[in-house]
Order: sequence, then structure tokens, then C-alpha cells
Amino acid sequence: MTSTVRLSHAARADIASILARSTEQFGEAASRRYQTLIAAAIRDAASDHPLGRTDRPELGQGVFTWHLAQSRRHVAGSAVRRPRHFLVCRRDADVLLISRVLHDAMDPERHLGDRSAP
Repeated sequence: MTSTVRLSHAARADIASILARSTEQFGEAASRRYQTLIAAAIRDAASDHPLGRTDRPELGQGVFTWHLAQSRRHVAGSAVRRPRHFLVCRRDADVLLISRVLHDAMDPERHLGDRSAP
């Protein structure tokens, strides 16, 4: 069973920025592959299966991250070789709240702001 997913405004902006940069640096086809991988990662993170999640209690109660690399096997076609982003998530009953989509090099604690916002 999967959860309903809710993305914060910041997460939506993160995704738009990631895809724009991907298009600029790697081209339209690569950006579409990354978009497909992000969608797969969101579906995977929303599933009830805990494998692939990294609990992050230092970021708040129930917060976990999901690295896009965990979802590469769930995407048909050409794979993204080295995904560099992860989702910052938490559950609220049957809703998966995604607060940010961050690059590996980013410190989540610095970029979360209001941790209670979905």
C-alpha cells in the first residue's frame, strides 16, 4: 500500500530547479530521465516498505531521507548513472510529506527551515 503524497512549496521549487539545471547541463533527454527517477523515488518513499529509508531523528520526529539512487531499479529505460539528490520526508498518518529535495552536498539541517511545514 502506498500513501498519499504532499510536497511542500520548497520541495516543488527544488524539483523545478533541479530539472532546469539538468536540462541546462545535460540536455532535455537527461532531464526527462531525472524527472522520471524523482517520480519513482517519491512512489518508493511513499510505500510501506522501510528498506531504503534512512531515519533522521536529528531533523525531527519521524523524519527520514530517501536517496534517488534507491529507486534506479524501478525506472524503465536508460538509467540515471549517479543521482545526487535525496528526499526529506515524514509521515502524517497515511500522508507522506516531502519537505525538500536536496543535493548530496547540502546539509539538510541548514536547508529545512520550519521543520513542521509539509
